[in-house]
Amino acid sequence: MGKIIYWLKDFIKGTDKILLGLCTLLSAIGILMVYSATRVNLTEDQIFSRDAKTMFLAVIMGIFVSLVISYFDYEAVARLWPLIAVVCLGLMLSLFVIGSSPEGRDDAISWIKLGSFYFQPSELLKIGFIITFSVHLETVGSEINKLKNVILLGIHAMIAVGLVVLTGDMGSALVFMFITIGMLFMAGLQLRYFIFGVGAVALLAPIAWFEVLSDFQKQRFMAIYSPDSLTEATYNEVIFQQERGMNAISSGGVFGTGLFNGTYTQNGLVPESENDMIFSVVGEELGFVGSLVVLGLLLAIAIKILVVGKKAVSVTGKLICSAVAVMIITQVVVNVGMCLKLLPVVGITLPFMSAGGSSNLCIYIAIGMVLSVYRSSQFREPVEFKYGKLFTPFSETY
Repeated sequence: MGKIIYWLKDFIKGTDKILLGLCTLLSAIGILMVYSATRVNLTEDQIFSRDAKTMFLAVIMGIFVSLVISYFDYEAVARLWPLIAVVCLGLMLSLFVIGSSPEGRDDAISWIKLGSFYFQPSELLKIGFIITFSVHLETVGSEINKLKNVILLGIHAMIAVGLVVLTGDMGSALVFMFITIGMLFMAGLQLRYFIFGVGAVALLAPIAWFEVLSDFQKQRFMAIYSPDSLTEATYNEVIFQQERGMNAISSGGVFGTGLFNGTYTQNGLVPESENDMIFSVVGEELGFVGSLVVLGLLLAIAIKILVVGKKAVSVTGKLICSAVAVMIITQVVVNVGMCLKLLPVVGITLPFMSAGGSSNLCIYIAIGMVLSVYRSSQFREPVEFKYGKLFTPFSETY
């Protein structure tokens, strides 16, 4: 019994309680917002909606999984990168055989139906990509700027981005691109390669526009940046969701209409208000102040993750934390931009806030890896060293 108590105290001591607490608090607010957004669909014999229950269970499971992952050395997990890669790629490839489309999106096959539940493999692929790309970057080490290594790293990233694009999930593809850019920057890739990358994207943009994007996806872009190019009927149909979301947010004022009192939210007037447009619920019912609190918590989580990465004892740990922070920040910027009608709708959830079992479970898997980095850094001090062709600013000794 004494050994168990000692282990438990040691486990708690090595856990980043601030980060876990921030994530749990934000998830609690998210569950409350999702419940509010879905109350309109409750029948007389229901207390909680399906979305609220699924999110609650995913968060509870996610917290448990993150604590389990945190107990294992992240470097040992990273050494399993071949298995992680095979599982993630297998799940993505299975979409071309058994993939399901979201309602109204026949051009996307981004979900696997498991009985009455749906799983989105691209959410798990984000974690797998972060781990495998971190290992790749640490293996390359100080030779990252050699052309051969840059090409191989580019192929690595394009496999993930390409698979996501082929399944019609443009939102996730955008997140992958920013994760890649962030990790390459943190690993020390020279500026000239980023400039070349921007040029390549500019050259390939017309091809993507005409050959990759569906007509509906094009209309979403034009509705924001070139509304006059659409007929009035098409514009009204495409912008409807964002217009309703903006109206809901603006009606909240400074302090909001109050929980469960939003006219737009409680009458189901904003499509996907529990998911992509969850920020409209926050804006309407919690107001400007509540929106700032939510965004402040998200920023605090991202900063805390970056601080953990700064103290990491290996390049892999540093890169994993940087990538998770970039993933969260990218999703926040794009999701809120969608809700404020600054960016087109591309189907990106707001971390810890939007409904969805896949997104909530997988974000906690990512947090588990960060917690593992934190636990490891409590017992090792960073020291510069170089061994052969491998260079890292951290010691590998306890």
